[in-house]
Amino acid sequence: MSFPNPAAPTAMQDRRIVSTPDAPGAIGPYSQAVVHAGLVYCSGQVALDPATKELVAGGIEEQTKQVLKNLGNVLTAAGSSLERVLKTTVYLQKMDDFAKMNAVYGTFFSKDFPARATVEVAKLPKNALVEIDCVAALKK
Repeated sequence: MSFPNPAAPTAMQDRRIVSTPDAPGAIGPYSQAVVHAGLVYCSGQVALDPATKELVAGGIEEQTKQVLKNLGNVLTAAGSSLERVLKTTVYLQKMDDFAKMNAVYGTFFSKDFPARATVEVAKLPKNALVEIDCVAALKK
């Protein structure tokens, strides 16, 4: 059995880890985002206030707004923006919240919408009501 030479260059050496204090830090062994091959892969964000590290007060609308602000800040730190988002995945604790989440989501993405999947999950970190991750293109 042969093993790769750890000193040999790999295709992943051109990846860049993104971290910004303008969004909640990772609460586990992952990065806020990774940039590779012209794309930004953002980890899921829940509605934590970056300053207090606590969930924002209110319901699904307030949480969706904070999640998208957090994602926007991570994308800005990566050299992208919400306007460059290609795909999102929305995780809802209750699918009954879809219409309210969607109304807020629509204020952040008003044209040339990204592709999206939305799923209901049993539980989210910090008992959040919504989590969203995304993939975006870097600015040219």
